[in-house]
Amino acid sequence: MHGRAVGLALGLLTVPLALRAQLRLDRTPNLSGTWVADPGVLQFNFLHRFYVFPEAQQHSVVNFPTFTFALGLPARINIGTRYSTRSETPGHGNEIELYGRWRILGGGTAPVSVAVTPAWNAIARSADGELSLDWSHSRYTLSGAVRGMTKPFGAKPAKAALAGGAVIRLNNYVAIAGDVASFLSPDSTQKAAWSAGLAVVIPGSPHTFSLHASNVGVNTIEGSSKRGTFFGLAKVVYGFEFTIPLHFKRFAPWFRSGGAKAVAAGERGAAAATVRMAQIKFQTDSVTISAGQIVRWVNEDPLDHTVTFDAAGAPSSSQLIPMGGSYAVRFDKPGAYTYHCTPHPFMKGVVVVK
Repeated sequence: MHGRAVGLALGLLTVPLALRAQLRLDRTPNLSGTWVADPGVLQFNFLHRFYVFPEAQQHSVVNFPTFTFALGLPARINIGTRYSTRSETPGHGNEIELYGRWRILGGGTAPVSVAVTPAWNAIARSADGELSLDWSHSRYTLSGAVRGMTKPFGAKPAKAALAGGAVIRLNNYVAIAGDVASFLSPDSTQKAAWSAGLAVVIPGSPHTFSLHASNVGVNTIEGSSKRGTFFGLAKVVYGFEFTIPLHFKRFAPWFRSGGAKAVAAGERGAAAATVRMAQIKFQTDSVTISAGQIVRWVNEDPLDHTVTFDAAGAPSSSQLIPMGGSYAVRFDKPGAYTYHCTPHPFMKGVVVVK
C-alpha cells in the first residue's frame, strides 16, 4: 500500500501524463532508435552527465546536461530539438540540433521498426541524418543505425558512422542497456563512443529514470558518434536521464482523438458496474456482478489504455481506448475474469461473476 502511494506521488510531481513508448524500456542511453512520441505529446527528456575531478583538484564537479524536446505529430512523425551546454565542435560552448523523425515501418507490437531522422546541427553547420532499425522479441531489443554528417564538428570532409545497441528488460519495470558507435574512418581524435545504463519505470507514473556510464557528453547525432573529450582528456562520465511526457490532450481539446466505441458491439445497455481508468490505474480493481450483466470501463486518463483479459476463453479484449472512450462487456458465465492494461501492465483488475 505504501509502495503504491510513493510511486503515485512521484508520478504526480510532474502530473500523470503518459507516453506508451517510454514505458517499454526499449532505448539505450545514447540511441533513440525508432522511437516517436504519440500525436499531441511533447516529450521532455532531461539527460544530466557529470565528471568529478580527482582529490588533487578539490573534487569539483562539471556538469554536461542535454535537453531533448520532441513533439509528436500524426503519421508517426516527430519534430524536436536537442540542446547541450557543451559542444564537441571546437570554439563553441554549447550545441543545438534540430531534427525530425519519421517512423516509416513498425510500431506498437510489430517486431521490426524502421525510422529516418534528418537533422541540422546549428553549431557545426552540418546536415546530419540517421537511418535506424529496432528488432524486438520477448524481453530483448536490438538497435542499429547508419549515420551521415556533411560537416562533422564544423570541418570537412563528410563522414559516416555506425551505431548499435541492445536492451534486456528484466521485468516490466527494470531494464539494462548498452550501445556503441564509431565513425567508419575514425582518426586519432575520433574513437568509439559507448554507454551502459540501468533504466527503471517509476511505478504508478508515466516516467522512466535511468542511470548511465558513458564516454559521451553530448547526445546529438554527432556527439554520440565518437568518444567525447573533457578538458582535452578522454574520461568516463556518469549521470542520469528522466523522461517527462506532456500530453496536450489534457489541455487542448483539438488534440483529442475521435474516441473509441462507447461500448463493445452488441453490448449496449445499462452497466451493473463501471470501472474508471484514472491516474494510471483501475480505480476499482475488483467488481462483482451476476451472470448476464454488463461491466463498463471509462478512460479518464490523458493516455490510451486497454482492457486485456488474461485467460483463454474470456470475453474479447479491447483495442486501445483513448481519453473519453469506454468499453463494455457482458459476462454470461460465472467465474473470475482477471485483466490488465497492455501498455501499462501494472494496471490490473478482476471481474467476479456469480
